[in-house]
Amino acid sequence: MRWDGLLVFALAGLLGCARNQSAKGSSSSAAHSGQAGKSPAVIVTPATASPGRITWVNPTARFVVITYPLGVALPAVDRQLNVYRSGLKVAEIRITGPSRDLNTVADITSGEAQPGDEAREN
Repeated sequence: MRWDGLLVFALAGLLGCARNQSAKGSSSSAAHSGQAGKSPAVIVTPATASPGRITWVNPTARFVVITYPLGVALPAVDRQLNVYRSGLKVAEIRITGPSRDLNTVADITSGEAQPGDEAREN
């Protein structure tokens, strides 16, 4: 009686393993034959410029002071930048200078900016 039960369990285990290997073999052969669906490759390009943060705004004279992180080159005079708040474009600015240390000054050409907004290249 014990041997019969042991034989049934062993036979069930062998059949289960054989079934899994045949399923794996069929999917791998389909992949190698080119029949499997191809998903398009996604290319992600990181931003090269580090954004500056607007630290001060003069709404009457329509200019802002932008602070950049340490080690980041300040944008050149007459460079056009976009201002983003929560990922949405809210203004356009043009660098006018002067630039000192980590700060530079820009005129607001359209829209409105607030302290804490990001200034990034077009």
